[in-house]
Amino acid sequence: MQIWVDADACPGAIKEILFRAAERRSVPVTLVANQALRTPASPYIRSVQVPSGFDVADKRIVEMLAAGDLVITADIPLAAAAIEKGGHALNPRGELYTKDNIRERLSMRNFMDELRGSGVATGGPSALNQRDRQAFANSLDSFLAKHARP
Repeated sequence: MQIWVDADACPGAIKEILFRAAERRSVPVTLVANQALRTPASPYIRSVQVPSGFDVADKRIVEMLAAGDLVITADIPLAAAAIEKGGHALNPRGELYTKDNIRERLSMRNFMDELRGSGVATGGPSALNQRDRQAFANSLDSFLAKHARP
């Protein structure tokens, strides 16, 4: 099992949690972004730089993803693609996307997109706080306990 990170928009605090988990659990973590990223020296952590462009990093993650892998992303279409390919997806606030909830999330995303397109100011997500970081760490630990090899 490998963890893929949609790293362009992933908060630094979440990356730090992932780096610690990679070392503690010996799980490979790959950050995919359209810019060069600094990562700690580790046999478990690497980064892949992709060209700039709409959804280039997302497409690369889906290409490299194997069934059973985990994708860290707030991008709902990427999460849906990962699940469709047999992977798992976890957002930076600790919500695990599943076959059961991803359709609802996609519908809500599309609805909000339509509202924004018609000129309605919908605002964005609130800033990541300590509770969100803890929820992510707990969800990641729970996932790894179930899916990572000992």
